[in-house]
Amino acid sequence: MSNNQFNRPIRVLVAKIGLDGHDRGARIIATTLRDAGMEVIYTGLRQTPEMVVNTALQEDVDAIGISILSGAHMTVFPKVIKLLKDKNMNDVLLTGGGIIPAEDMQELKRHGVGELFPPGTSTQHIVDYITDWVHKYRNF
Repeated sequence: MSNNQFNRPIRVLVAKIGLDGHDRGARIIATTLRDAGMEVIYTGLRQTPEMVVNTALQEDVDAIGISILSGAHMTVFPKVIKLLKDKNMNDVLLTGGGIIPAEDMQELKRHGVGELFPPGTSTQHIVDYITDWVHKYRNF
């Protein structure tokens, strides 16, 4: 399903939380999503979970994608989920990717994180996943 079937473009916030300074993957994903017709807000480096969720609220995003390579995924994702719940943003997809062991991916999914994408994942797969999720769970 293409994005032009919706009333507006899908809005995705791409974020880098913490001191992880490597953002090549996040920039590639942001460009890919934009080229697929989505509206992308890229937060840049060294964001806090609070900054990311506040930006997501202000921008009325459909999805948040967190790129994480620092090993802090078991702290970052649960914190973002808690903040989303606190702000009643239960219909926003939280997804992401980076260096996350498979067993940690499964644990994060049990806590409410969407699909997580390791390095080498097809960018089309990421586009399709976000598009399908938003179409299924958001009111378009």
